[in-house]
Amino acid sequence: MDEFVEQFLVEARELVEQATVALDALDRGGEKPREIDSLFRAVHTLKGAAGIVEFDAMGRAMHAVEDVLSRLRTSPESMPSTLVVDSYASIDQVTRWLDEMQASGEPPKNADAAADAIIRRFDRSSHGSGTEPSQVADPWLDRLRKAHPVRFVESVCAFLYCPAQDAFFAGEDPLAVAAAAPGAKTMDLWLANDVAFDEFDPFSCALQIVVLSDAQASETRNFFRDQIDRVEIIDLKGPASSPLSPTARAVLDAQLKMLAFDAQHGDEGRVEAAARVAVNVLRISGLQENASAVETALAAPSVDRRREGVMGRIRDAVVQRDDVIIQHEPAPQAAVAATRSLRVDMDRIDALVNLTGELTVVKNAIGHITGSPPDQVDANAIRVDLRKQHDLLERLVQQLQSAVLQVRVLPLRHVFQRFPRLVREISATLGKPVAFVMEGEAVEADATVVESLFEPLLHLVRNAVGHGVEHAVDRSVMGKPATARITLRAHRQLQNVVVEIEDDGKGIDIERVRQTAAARQLASTDELARMTEADVVALIFAPGFSTAAEVTGLSGRGVGMDAVKNAVERMGGTVTVETRAGRGTIFRLVLPFSVMMTRVMTAEVSGQVFGVPLEAVVETASVARGAISTIGAGRAIVLRNRTLPVLTLAAELGLPASFETASEARLIVIANSDQLVAVEVDRLGERMDVMLKPLEGLLQGMTGVAGTTLLGDGRVLLVLDVQGLFA
Repeated sequence: MDEFVEQFLVEARELVEQATVALDALDRGGEKPREIDSLFRAVHTLKGAAGIVEFDAMGRAMHAVEDVLSRLRTSPESMPSTLVVDSYASIDQVTRWLDEMQASGEPPKNADAAADAIIRRFDRSSHGSGTEPSQVADPWLDRLRKAHPVRFVESVCAFLYCPAQDAFFAGEDPLAVAAAAPGAKTMDLWLANDVAFDEFDPFSCALQIVVLSDAQASETRNFFRDQIDRVEIIDLKGPASSPLSPTARAVLDAQLKMLAFDAQHGDEGRVEAAARVAVNVLRISGLQENASAVETALAAPSVDRRREGVMGRIRDAVVQRDDVIIQHEPAPQAAVAATRSLRVDMDRIDALVNLTGELTVVKNAIGHITGSPPDQVDANAIRVDLRKQHDLLERLVQQLQSAVLQVRVLPLRHVFQRFPRLVREISATLGKPVAFVMEGEAVEADATVVESLFEPLLHLVRNAVGHGVEHAVDRSVMGKPATARITLRAHRQLQNVVVEIEDDGKGIDIERVRQTAAARQLASTDELARMTEADVVALIFAPGFSTAAEVTGLSGRGVGMDAVKNAVERMGGTVTVETRAGRGTIFRLVLPFSVMMTRVMTAEVSGQVFGVPLEAVVETASVARGAISTIGAGRAIVLRNRTLPVLTLAAELGLPASFETASEARLIVIANSDQLVAVEVDRLGERMDVMLKPLEGLLQGMTGVAGTTLLGDGRVLLVLDVQGLFA
C-alpha cells in the first residue's frame, strides 16, 4: 500500500471518529457552537486529505457537507434533525470508502454515484427542503429557471462557475472555459452578488457564469476537476443508471438462478445461503431497504414461501432504477474492517527504546562472558555471572512484554461511540424513549479485545431496548419515568476489563424462561422445577433460545444471547446476568486485558507437544485405567463424586493413537462452557507465560487452535482453543 494512502487511512478514521462524537453530542442536544465547529473541522480536513490522495469523489462530497456546515456555524438556528441524519449518512459513506481503500490500497474507482447522492442530499439539506435539486429555492438556479423555462426543462445539468479574481492576469479566459464545458447550450453572465455596478473593477474578474448543459453532471465535474472549488453543479435529471454495479448485479442474478433450480433436497439451505449473499451485496451497494426486505422474506413460515419471497425481493432490487441515496443503517450487521495502524503515545515508544538499550547491555555482557579465553575460564564464576545476567534478562523481558502490550491498547471509546446513534434509532423504531449513558469510555484494553467487542455488545444493546425496557405508557403505570435508561459502562478489575450493560426495565421473567425452555425441551419439567433462578436465567444463552412472540428485524431468531456467549468465550472471557423483577437487568462481561499474553500448560500426545490455556484447566489427575468406564461408544470417569466424559486428545486432533500402555491415564480436567470434560494425554508438561501469535494466511480462522508460540528449543507450540475444539 502506498505510504500516502496508509497515512490517509489512519488520519481519516480518526477524523471519522471526531465527526461521529460531535454528531452524537449534537443529537443529544450538546453545545451547538463547539460541536458544529468540531464536525466542520473534521469534514474540512477530510476534504483536504482526500485531495492529497487524489480521491476526487470524496473531496466533492465533503465539500458539499462543508458548505452546509459553514453556513450553519454563523446561523443562530439550531441544527435540524434532518441535517444530523444526512451528516451521519455522509460519514457512513466515508467509512465504506475507507474500508474499500483498506482492502484495495487505492481510492475506489466507482465512487462518483455515491458522492453525487451525498451532494444531492446536502443540496436539499442546505435549503431545508425535501424536494429534488431541480425544485429547490436556490437563488441562482431559480433565476436561471425563470430566464430559460423551456431550456431548463430540457437540460440535463446546470452549473455556476465563479472564476478567480485574478483570472485575467493569469491568462485565463473564463468565458472560453465555460463555453468549452461538455454539452454547454445556454450561458448567462452575472456580477457577483457582493459587487455593486458603480464599484465594478474591470481588472478584477467578478463574474458569475451560469450554464445549462446537455451533458451528465459527472462529465461536467470531470471537466472542472482542477477548479472544482469554483463550480457548483446541479444534476437536473438524476442518474439513469442502477445503483448496482455490474459485479453486484451478476452476483444477484446468480442467486436468482440458484433459487430457480428445482432440486429434491437442500431447498432450505439453498434459500438461506442465497438470501444471505443477496443481503450482503445489497448492503454493500447502499440498498439497505432492499436488504431488509430480503431478510423479512427469509422469515416466512414455509420453505416455498421463503424462496418465492426472497426471489421477489432480489428481483425488485435488480430492476430498481432510482437514484442512489445513501441511507443510514439502523443496525449494522457486520463489523467494520479495522485499520491495521495505531496511533501510539510517544512515552510508550520511549519506554520501548529504553528497554531495547538495556537489553543490548545484557546481550553485550553475555557476549563478554562467553568470549572469555579458555585458559582463563572459571566454571563456577561463569555460572554465577550467567545466572545474574539471566535474572536481569528475565526482568527486562517481562517489562518488554508489558510495554509491547501497552502499545497495542485502545480505549473502549472506539467501540462505545458506535452505540448512541444505534440506540436512538432502535428506540425511535420501537417507540420507546431511551436515555443512553456511557461510563468508562477511557478504560483501555488490547486492540483485539476492543475490535471483537462490538458484536456481543450489539446483541446486548438490542436486547436491552427491544426486550429489557418497557414502553413509555407501561412505565408510567408502574410509576417509572417515561424515558427508560440504559447504561453502558466499563472498568478495570485486576488483569481483567469488565463491561456492563444495565437497563431499568422489567427484568427477566423467570417463569416465562422456564416455560419456553420446557417447550423447546431444553430440560425436563422436573429439572426446571429444581433449578435455581440463576440456573434458569443461564438458559437464555442456549442456542436458538428466544422468548419473543414473533420474529422482527431486531429479535426473535434466537441467535443473540448464544452469539454473545460464544464471542465472549472466544476472547477468553465470561458473561453473567443479574436481574431484578421490575427493576432491570445487568449483563456483565469479564474480559482479559489482552488475548496476546497468556499462561499455558503443555501436554504431549502422539509425540507432539500442545499448549492448553491455563484458565481453562480445572485440575490434572493420574488415575488407574480401570477407573475409566466404557459407556456405549464413549468413556467416562467418576472424579470427586462427579461423572465426567473422557475424551482422548489424540483422537480429537486426528492424530494416531499412542502405542504406550501405561497403567495410569493422565487427565486434564477442562472447563468447557458450563461443563467439565476430562481429556486424556500421554504426558503432562510445564507451565509457562507465552506471547500468543494468531494464525495467519491459509490457517487463519482454523477451528480448535488459538494461536502459536515458540518453545525454548525452537519448536513451534500450537496453543489449543478449548471452546472451539470441544464444542
